[in-house]
Amino acid sequence: MTLNVAEHVSFERARENLDMKNPSSGSPVHLEHVVSIFPDHQAPDDTIWENNSLQNPRNWSSSKKNAQILMVAFHSMMGTFMAAGIIPAYDTFAEDYNITVPDASYLTSFQILLLGLSPLIWNPITAIYGRYPVTLFSVFGSMICNIGGARCTSYGAQMATRVITAFLISPPIGNGSGVITELCEPEHRGKKLGWWTLMTTIGTPAGPFFMGFVIKNIGVQWIFWIFAIINLCQFLFYLAFGDETIYNPENERQTTGVWGKMIPRKISSHSLKLQDIIAPFSLAQYPRILIAACAHAITFCYANIALVVEMPIAFGEKFHFDAQQIGLQFIAIVIGCVLGEQVSGPMCDWFLGRVQHATTWNVTPCVGAAIASFGNQMQTTILTTFAVESKKERASQVGVFVNICRQIYGFLGPFYFPDMFTTLGLGGASGVMVAVIAGCALFPIMAVQFVASRSDKH
Repeated sequence: MTLNVAEHVSFERARENLDMKNPSSGSPVHLEHVVSIFPDHQAPDDTIWENNSLQNPRNWSSSKKNAQILMVAFHSMMGTFMAAGIIPAYDTFAEDYNITVPDASYLTSFQILLLGLSPLIWNPITAIYGRYPVTLFSVFGSMICNIGGARCTSYGAQMATRVITAFLISPPIGNGSGVITELCEPEHRGKKLGWWTLMTTIGTPAGPFFMGFVIKNIGVQWIFWIFAIINLCQFLFYLAFGDETIYNPENERQTTGVWGKMIPRKISSHSLKLQDIIAPFSLAQYPRILIAACAHAITFCYANIALVVEMPIAFGEKFHFDAQQIGLQFIAIVIGCVLGEQVSGPMCDWFLGRVQHATTWNVTPCVGAAIASFGNQMQTTILTTFAVESKKERASQVGVFVNICRQIYGFLGPFYFPDMFTTLGLGGASGVMVAVIAGCALFPIMAVQFVASRSDKH
């Protein structure tokens, strides 16, 4: 969106002031959704942040802040969990709907695409009407669609429920970074962003891992019933513990209690415009954010999505695994993600030294998947935090931009993965992916880190 000169100067001064610590309180203040998204907002003074209102997130207890972050992180996980959770059911879908297995895989591919694009719409809506009512609508609508998915008898109907579910469940995948930026002090922000990125990443392998047991033992339809039950539990948790994380002191909620939080209302005088939807793309002008987002997207595609897509095909064809046995193979990716998050800070060098000697497990492909997931989770947390910190006054938009890059690039992968693996074999295809990661992700991010460190010194 376009700002005039006076607004630009006011915005830059507000950024400088609000990025510093408040002299009276000694705690940092943040600007998410206050001046960066809406040009008609003037820079707030300290009285906006220093008051005793219980609606001000700065006055919440640490336990309440952590509860909001954990609920948002789990919500983000459910988006990828539900998209990938149907992977072990591809053969069953192909038989029930009289389609091919590649056609069945599109049920996941289009969810990946929607999970990337939908936050473009949800992010400006939440900035105007608040995150809390949108979140409630998100999980309730997803629950209804999953109930519909359990009753579907045709491929077209199932595709419709999956697409709508992906659209509805997606808000926190984009604005989770904004929630964490607002609720966390800078010294804790990287850790809490790690919670969010880990849950989002781990949903992809965890979905097929758990749903493989469900398909084998109680049937495909129960995938969707379980999704619906989880959504219902999310809805109840949001009612019990959730609250609005966007604070506008000039438009505080007057009605107290649960009903007061649930009723949608405008918390900003701003009206939704097309510029608000496309605003995250303007972040492409900042090399720190663009290169970090692209490097993350490429690595995520080949160290996560490629494994998730290829493992059912490879193990199913070679070993004739059933849905439960295929699902079990994803435990390697889950373990890699969890370990990668635990050591994405100072312990990474120590653990990598240990991994080099961990060769006693003879299930070589699963070991490789675990190590790839380990590295993927490390780069996810580090690069996402780096991008957010590079433009933290637009943290939610940064989260949306990073998510778009990741999901669109990941969406394209399944269309060429089968042909690439068939033509080049597993070894040749792996070599191509390593070369792409090195040339298009590793070296560019090394360059931007080098330039950023030199510029910060000056």
